[in-house]
Amino acid sequence: MKNHAETAVNLLKKNNLKITTAESCTGGLISKMITDVSGSSEVFDCGIVSYSNEIKMSVLGVKKETLEIYGAVSEQTVREMSAGVLKISGADVSVAVSGIAGPSSDSTNKPVGLVYIAVNYNNEITVKKLTNQFDVNIRENNRNSAANEALMLVCDILNNKAV
Repeated sequence: MKNHAETAVNLLKKNNLKITTAESCTGGLISKMITDVSGSSEVFDCGIVSYSNEIKMSVLGVKKETLEIYGAVSEQTVREMSAGVLKISGADVSVAVSGIAGPSSDSTNKPVGLVYIAVNYNNEITVKKLTNQFDVNIRENNRNSAANEALMLVCDILNNKAV
């Protein structure tokens, strides 16, 4: 399997860009995957694990109204998470993830495997929605899928839009 973290780090280096992360359901997995790559310190600024709504609001600047209306697992929330972590870090690219890892859902009754990913680059936010349906190792597979898809999205965006 292709190492999307290594590809992302190489693209970031090539374009002299820094990346930051705001993670919920992945719990820092994207940051780990990036920092597993040798030389990632040239491109990785910081990662914030914002598992609770309180941290999403107080640290990342997600609006209370957004969480009340759309919930933590929503396109609107990951958009605000990606903008907030970009502002905190001063990086060029941010990736934000929130989802239902499982194996059971939360109080919102959103389906297990629902994940939203946002990548913010050049003030343009691209959002991807996943609807995973794993039968085994549900939590681990949902988290790994979300992290890998997030890094693939970063690669796609940098390949298509980098200067």
